[in-house]
Amino acid sequence: MPGGVPVLQLDHLTLTAPDFRLTANWQVAPAERIALIGPSGAGKSSLLMALAGFVAPSRGRILWQGRDITPLPPARRPVAILFQDQNLFPHLTLTQNLGLALDPNLALTEAHHARITQALNRMGLAGLARRKPGTLSGGQAARAALARVLLQDRPILLLDEPFAALGPALKADLLDLVAEIARDTGQTVLLVTHDPADVRRFAQRTVLVADGLAQPPQPTARLFAHPPQALRDYLG
Repeated sequence: MPGGVPVLQLDHLTLTAPDFRLTANWQVAPAERIALIGPSGAGKSSLLMALAGFVAPSRGRILWQGRDITPLPPARRPVAILFQDQNLFPHLTLTQNLGLALDPNLALTEAHHARITQALNRMGLAGLARRKPGTLSGGQAARAALARVLLQDRPILLLDEPFAALGPALKADLLDLVAEIARDTGQTVLLVTHDPADVRRFAQRTVLVADGLAQPPQPTARLFAHPPQALRDYLG
């Protein structure tokens, strides 16, 4: 791990289900960008769900800045997560969709509206505040969903293949945007992806998830230059 106190630590974490088991024992430095790659069904998304508080581990702990957050519900964790389906509400405008990150009751103040406008502008969505998701392109919807999760202002951002349905150029633009925002905010980002190009473009270090193990993060260039057998099998 790069120098510094770990911001996130998976302490002998184990996830189990009737036909599934995954272990992880590693840590992440502040402001790192980490990718998780491996075969379908290996446990990448399950690991993100555990970090977010939606899946309970069978043993081990999740620590944030040395504090055990394993018992905390999702709303009380320093974690925001964006899923592949993006979960924009079709009956709400972009202002309202983003506003949910600031007040679930949508009792939005002038300060809230200012933050929403700023977020839309940062995402290249200026002038679309009153639009509904059904009128947006795929790229615009992805940017709106990203803006909403960023407005939660959590120090750890989890991305579970939210741009997988986009074309390569558009996906690359959004990954670059996330990296830029993470550098500005100091957020730690964990990205699940099946695409090695995403990993090489975005991640400083990479976790290989295969054969029941989420391996400790390795420098991305080194991992791909000298892939272990599980990664060679995955890449083909």
